[in-house]
Amino acid sequence: MGGPEQLDDARPAGPGVVAAMAAGDVERARDRRNRVLAAFLLSCRSEHTRRAYARDITDFFDWCDQVGIEVFAVRRVHLDGYVTALAAPRPRTGRPAAASTVARRLAALAGFYDYAVDEGLIGSSPVTRVRRPRVESDSPSTGLDRDEQRALLAAAQADGPRATALVTLLLHNGLRIDEALSRDVEHLQVERGHRVLRLHRKGGRAATAALAAPTARALDVYLDGREAGPIFTTRTGRRMDGPAAWRLIRRLARAAGLASADRIGPHTLRHAFVTTALDAKVELRDVQDAAGHADPRTTRRYDRARHNLDRHATYAVASYLAEPVAALTDQPAHDSEVPARRGAD
Repeated sequence: MGGPEQLDDARPAGPGVVAAMAAGDVERARDRRNRVLAAFLLSCRSEHTRRAYARDITDFFDWCDQVGIEVFAVRRVHLDGYVTALAAPRPRTGRPAAASTVARRLAALAGFYDYAVDEGLIGSSPVTRVRRPRVESDSPSTGLDRDEQRALLAAAQADGPRATALVTLLLHNGLRIDEALSRDVEHLQVERGHRVLRLHRKGGRAATAALAAPTARALDVYLDGREAGPIFTTRTGRRMDGPAAWRLIRRLARAAGLASADRIGPHTLRHAFVTTALDAKVELRDVQDAAGHADPRTTRRYDRARHNLDRHATYAVASYLAEPVAALTDQPAHDSEVPARRGAD
């Protein structure tokens, strides 16, 4: 993996349009951009951030290849074109990328091109003036309600100890999936009489999560005396990865008969934890700490989404319209009960 001192040859020598480059030049250009990306990712403290940035920036690299533009020759117009492409229905889902996805990818590219500027590889970042989509302050969903969570737990229990342990941990602690899957058995400890799990939070922050009795029991049953290695493993003993967890939770959601099963993933369970904690009257600050939100506004997004539905005006309107007409006004219900108007004379 090349460091910054090995990246001088990444400077674009000309317009850099891939279509005008020979096959060998194209391969060298791709090798250069990959080495710059690798060096940039070294500057990210969190493994989660490195993986997310790698995915988003690689997606942009693929788009550059499709349209025939060399990465270090990109200008604002190209990035505007990329944003427009993201707004088109995606082949896999049939839906455009969410505003939050577009904003996240532009943030990753901003970091990548800022790094290239710092290293003297380009004169200025093409991302600087690109308009980023507005991300709504309210969370787009409210997770699972209590009955749906119970149904999902029942499906996990029917599936086996590993599914039970994972779903219980995610629902009861609201962990990000990477936080859960990165933990080893050694991270399960006891502190002041509490069963706890040592975490490595987003941004590299260390944290300690208390484990409720059902969570501790589910983990104990699953581990069955195992004292080392990853907590969550595959059948071959390797650490479970994110895609495997996604598939497991989606399968359990379908087994539970949840109406939104095809849209449920690990983050749905984290969302459910936050909204359920707020329903249980846990203080917003304590929910923020438990969820590992660095910014309280992130936690408040879930709170607003929860109350926006409970207090939606549609319920009041429907109730109002359902009342008998006579109860809505001070006037008699029938014209026959209205005194005849006196004549002019």
